[in-house]
Amino acid sequence: MTSHHTAKAPRADGCACSGGFGGEFRARTQLTLPALDGSFPRMIDLTDIPPAGVDRFPVRRPLPPAQADALVREILDLKRRLNAVILAHNYQVPEIQDVADFVGDSLGLSQQAAKTPADVIVFCGVHFMAETAKILNPSKLVLLPDRDAGCSLEESCPAGQLRALQATNPNFYTVTYINCSAEVKALSDVICTSGNAVRIVNAAPPDKDLLFVPDENLGAWVREQTGRSMTLWRGNCYAHVEFRRDALLRVRAAHPDAPIVAHPECLAEVRTLADEVCSTEKMITYCQTHPAKQFVIVTESGIIHRLKKECPGKEFIAPPVFDVMQMPTDHCRCSECRYMKLNTLEKLRDCMARKAPRIELSREIIERARRPIERMLQISARPLENAG
Repeated sequence: MTSHHTAKAPRADGCACSGGFGGEFRARTQLTLPALDGSFPRMIDLTDIPPAGVDRFPVRRPLPPAQADALVREILDLKRRLNAVILAHNYQVPEIQDVADFVGDSLGLSQQAAKTPADVIVFCGVHFMAETAKILNPSKLVLLPDRDAGCSLEESCPAGQLRALQATNPNFYTVTYINCSAEVKALSDVICTSGNAVRIVNAAPPDKDLLFVPDENLGAWVREQTGRSMTLWRGNCYAHVEFRRDALLRVRAAHPDAPIVAHPECLAEVRTLADEVCSTEKMITYCQTHPAKQFVIVTESGIIHRLKKECPGKEFIAPPVFDVMQMPTDHCRCSECRYMKLNTLEKLRDCMARKAPRIELSREIIERARRPIERMLQISARPLENAG
């Protein structure tokens, strides 16, 4: 991507954004997180977090071409021998996206997992995505390249705390964002993704009190779009809430003709500035069909690789995020999910060779979690006029 500021040496971690916005940021030394018991907020001191490049944000250097080519050949050979399918989320590193059979958002990958004839599903994403594939394919072997590829949203909503909240209102109808554990899915009435959340909520029974978990930002956006009153669980995606209004305003001032396309997991202060708020999959079609030549993409920067492949001749700008651990030495500050970036070509090869790490779930959890996922897929498959 062409830089819109003074030329600088490429970053060692292969960052693909065109960043370079400096400017002032509000100093922040503490971060509020949900309390472990769900009652009072707890504070963490950001000065206790290790600096960038140590273990919080490990430096990811691109593989030499010859090494990457050799790994790809091994992966393709293993895929053939295992009769495997490789699914990759839009936020995965470019080299994994390029070797995958399907690249997409959570909804699209769930649909692919539900209908694949493969014997083995290799899910290059995070843990809850691989669990979803196992729930939909209990007899198949489901592999995740890195067992530690988790999700801050999944961690924000323990099943026990959700069960306790549900007990306070027997009329709750729980709409659950797919970014959650299998145990939380099993407690849900219906699952949704960012791509179909509005449709799912519109289809919810009108006489029920809606409980939306675990992303409060996605839930707030869905509430705005549908007009449905909902109780929102207080969870968020750590990578998306780092985007801030002031930084986005500076990007807009520098690129006034570039539409701003934001993910609904972003804060309201960011969503209100966006020309389009949508899932990663809809970002692809929006940028393909829009006549603009430049776009500001407000989501995890892994999507830019696919955007550049599927929208040739267009430029995609990743706005800077607010991160006290990166400023002022890193003027790029694009948003990367550390969990998504744990998967690598080497780990993909190794997990197929060892048939591990594998996703294992009890029959009871699979049966209970499958029902709300299938309900989501059924609603998503309906013609729009019949979708509720």
